[in-house]
Amino acid sequence: MAKALERSAARLAAVQALYQMEVSGKGIAETLAEFETFWIGGEIEGDTYNTAETTFFRDILNGVLADQGPLDRQIDKTLVQTWPLARVDSVLRAILRAGAYELKKRKDVPARVVIKEYADVAGAFFEREEVGMINAVLDALAHQFRAGEFEAKACHSKEA
Repeated sequence: MAKALERSAARLAAVQALYQMEVSGKGIAETLAEFETFWIGGEIEGDTYNTAETTFFRDILNGVLADQGPLDRQIDKTLVQTWPLARVDSVLRAILRAGAYELKKRKDVPARVVIKEYADVAGAFFEREEVGMINAVLDALAHQFRAGEFEAKACHSKEA
């Protein structure tokens, strides 16, 4: 259970770091140093931030940056055509990118876990409509990136 909480904290920190990098223009090295020194497991303005699995945090951040172009194109295809990723709020964009990265590259984490975790992250910042959008887009991406996970479940439930 402790590992799950540390991974949840890593996801939240990764989304915050991606957002910060986008709005401030800070680079990866500076952002990693700042988050690992001050944010993760620290206290800022009276708020205590949970300890996060640092290697997982770094993997998400580095992975999103390394694969951002293809991830953005895949997210764009999944969003409604009249609402491209560039028009989505920057925090929502960070959530979608981190979730898409995990779905595409972190096969060790079940797709349903990824979707739920990032919907929970969205819930920390937004209302129900935005959380529903995150859930729907990540679910569609999960079916694209990991169709096998869903086909296996469908076949298994038909046998029951």
